[in-house]
Amino acid sequence: MIPSNTQNAMADRLWELDRAHALHPWTNFGPFEDKGALVITRGEGCWLWDAEGSKYFDAVGGLWCTNIGLGRKEMATAIAEQVERLAFSNTFVDMTNDPSALLAGKLASLAPGDLNRVHFTTGGSTAVDSAYRLIQFYQTCMGRPEKTQVIAREMSYHGSTYASQSIGKRPGDRVPEFRYMQEGIHHLTAPNTYRAPDGMGEAEFCDWLVAEFEAKLEEIGPDKVGGFFAEPIQASGGVIVPPEGYLKRMAEICKRHDILFVADEVVTAFGRVGHWFASWDEFGVMPDIICTAKGLSSGYIPIGAMIFSDRIWAAIAADGRRWYTSGFTYSGHPVACAASLKNIEIMEREDILGNATRVGTYFETRLKELEALPMVGEVRGRKMMMCVENVADKVTRQLLPKELDVGKRISDECEEMGLMVRPMGHLNVMSPPLIMTETDVDLVVNTLGRAIRRVADRFVKQGVRLS
Repeated sequence: MIPSNTQNAMADRLWELDRAHALHPWTNFGPFEDKGALVITRGEGCWLWDAEGSKYFDAVGGLWCTNIGLGRKEMATAIAEQVERLAFSNTFVDMTNDPSALLAGKLASLAPGDLNRVHFTTGGSTAVDSAYRLIQFYQTCMGRPEKTQVIAREMSYHGSTYASQSIGKRPGDRVPEFRYMQEGIHHLTAPNTYRAPDGMGEAEFCDWLVAEFEAKLEEIGPDKVGGFFAEPIQASGGVIVPPEGYLKRMAEICKRHDILFVADEVVTAFGRVGHWFASWDEFGVMPDIICTAKGLSSGYIPIGAMIFSDRIWAAIAADGRRWYTSGFTYSGHPVACAASLKNIEIMEREDILGNATRVGTYFETRLKELEALPMVGEVRGRKMMMCVENVADKVTRQLLPKELDVGKRISDECEEMGLMVRPMGHLNVMSPPLIMTETDVDLVVNTLGRAIRRVADRFVKQGVRLS
């Protein structure tokens, strides 16, 4: 055991090294310069330990990704054995390796319909970026070189490459210091029933959204739109579950106009809502392309995949003289593919999808109880991806002043009590490991409830009006 004074000295050094040299994704420079980062040094199952030895239940699940939990020895063994046997082999042109071939076959067997073709990437962002390129390639091969514009939604997150971040559109991702692609990328209203205009009911709102899509196509010209990007549940945009029937109706419009439907399942795939893939099993939509990452390896090794239909393959491969000039040095990386194969094996053997369904249903039920709290406007989500929206007024749904940073204040309170939830402005989001138990659910909900009450009490004492 490390003496406490030695451990604290090590923790301080790690904190300072990170603060002095690391540029974190989504760094907020002022707070980072002042407070630095929380240094995590160990993980086991659903739990994390920081450099000072404090323990936290990770209801964030890394970043939507630690599906089978951390610290699994058989994952470490599978990774180590592959490193010893074949640490790297490229998959360009006419080369492959055995884990890449096996994983491609496994994904084809799990994916719905005729989605039997797999292009491996380095993560979710590059999977979406690859889908954007495939749309252009496919439509051009079909003799429609002008049909390459795409449509996505507001409050969507599709990654952080230049193309994928331009396709996504969350306010927090768009800053004036960066530039984004404008031409050929369009956005529709987010399918957030809680924020529907004029107090529309779910069915009326769905009709309105579908009509908006049709109007946008008429405005652009359907002969110029090649693809539609949609997360089945908009994850980082606030866990937005679409109205009943919305995705199916959008997919039908896409099919009518030969617009490729791209399901961004970087978060929803591999059990997050109880299925290998949510598009078909949860929403009855057969996409043309599925983008995935995160749960594919449960975060053990970075990997992503773009899975697409035999129909697309037939079109792009019809002329045997074409070259598909897109991919990555680490596409089909043998160690990443070996990790993913072992991850899927564990999920099948332990019925982790079943646990996600059973415990996820309990999680939904328990979290819904928090809607009784004065500051909670809505609890929404499915199974193991859930969100609490905090408001100043439950009737009007008016938000609290931005400067109060309510989501962060609640997450800070949770952290003090040994729980990690993710703050996103006025939201708190949870995507725990799929191995979570009902006892764990009680811990998360009870702790989060206490945190919300504490923050609300402080606001009231400061004169903030809640109703």
